[in-house]
Amino acid sequence: MIKRQNEYKTESKENMRGGNGAVMVTELLSPGDLVEKGRLYARLTLEAGVSIGYHVHEKDMEIFFILSGEAEYSDNGKPVALYPGDTALTPCGEGHSIRNAGSSPLELLALILYA
Repeated sequence: MIKRQNEYKTESKENMRGGNGAVMVTELLSPGDLVEKGRLYARLTLEAGVSIGYHVHEKDMEIFFILSGEAEYSDNGKPVALYPGDTALTPCGEGHSIRNAGSSPLELLALILYA
């Protein structure tokens, strides 16, 4: 299967998980494409000051891979700076949040897999 850039669905999600501003979510693979192993594989774009609020993953895990920009990431409440090339893993039962800490867009890949 090949998906071309013009086939992706992009959606603006306001105040994701209680965060600030709108996150642009570009779905790279649909949940059906993930054959019941996960529910999200997407490129997220957060403009300056935009965030995804703190939340706990109870039945799944999430992986972020930073493509560009600078992030302030909460790893179970512990603040950590993330930069391009960094990967953050939030296992089942743990929590996280992320905020664009720079002036340029923060772009990342997000993958949510069932635990």
